Amino acid sequence: MAPGNFTQITEFVLVGVSDRPDLQMPLFFVFLVIYGLTVAGNLGIITLTSVDSQLQTPMYFFLRHLAIINLGDSTVISPKMLFNFLVKEKTTLYYECATQLGGFLVFIVAEVFTLAVMAYDRYVAICNPLLYMVVVSPQICLFLVSLTYLYSFSTALVVSSCIFSLSYCSSNVINHFFCDIVPLLTLSCSDTYLPETIVFISAATNLVLSLIIVLVSYFNIVLSILRMHSSEGRKKAFSTCASHMMAVTVFYGTLLFMYLQPQTNYSLDTDKIASVFYTLVIPMLNPMIYSLRNKDVKAALQRFLKNSC
Repeated sequence: MAPGNFTQITEFVLVGVSDRPDLQMPLFFVFLVIYGLTVAGNLGIITLTSVDSQLQTPMYFFLRHLAIINLGDSTVISPKMLFNFLVKEKTTLYYECATQLGGFLVFIVAEVFTLAVMAYDRYVAICNPLLYMVVVSPQICLFLVSLTYLYSFSTALVVSSCIFSLSYCSSNVINHFFCDIVPLLTLSCSDTYLPETIVFISAATNLVLSLIIVLVSYFNIVLSILRMHSSEGRKKAFSTCASHMMAVTVFYGTLLFMYLQPQTNYSLDTDKIASVFYTLVIPMLNPMIYSLRNKDVKAALQRFLKNSC
């Protein structure tokens, strides 16, 4: 086809979670509840870890930033998604779509490495408790978080620039509930080899590197726990990292399911289900995991409510 026959797309149409009209309102209320719980839970964690004097430790510093990331990730996607449930024309402007993809990448990459940093923090706390405040000092905590945000922003800038440097000139219907990489690549009428390669290398590097940090940290934690003679010491050490282990298992389990499934089984519908889980459900679950299984957070909540009253 001659280049003159192409018409550059200025807006996209999002199919959503489902294109069935009878499911739009039920799904709207389901995802409204999920987003409401996500906002309430993560704002609660951010508030408690900011104002409570007993939660001013590296572990809760990283937890506060995980809550900020979870809140940001959900907010990049949920409001537009909820709005689209209520309207007939589920359109999104070209630059609005690019901004949403960039925001999503910033927060998802930041979450991957924040979980890895939190695993390292637990490793130092359990395996080198005497050096804990030296190895994980406030300055190092701030440096690690700043580095995570800077790297995630750089990654988002490079990847989203590659995706939106392509030409979109045939269909503008995205079979997804937000502007994600794979559905956008399937719509492009340009050669997608270079963007696909960059996306693959970036995703593989981020996932493998962070997973190595998590696995090595927890391997050493398990060895350290097994060497403890006191059952009380083992129980205390395990409870220190139980919440983080649960959050890591849920998050990485979803990502590995998505990226390691056979290519023959892959479909955009499967991708949508996995995306719902790691972009909307996990940000809602994390505050529950860290608060329900954590005595310090529950005690801080009681103090906060008592002082407020």
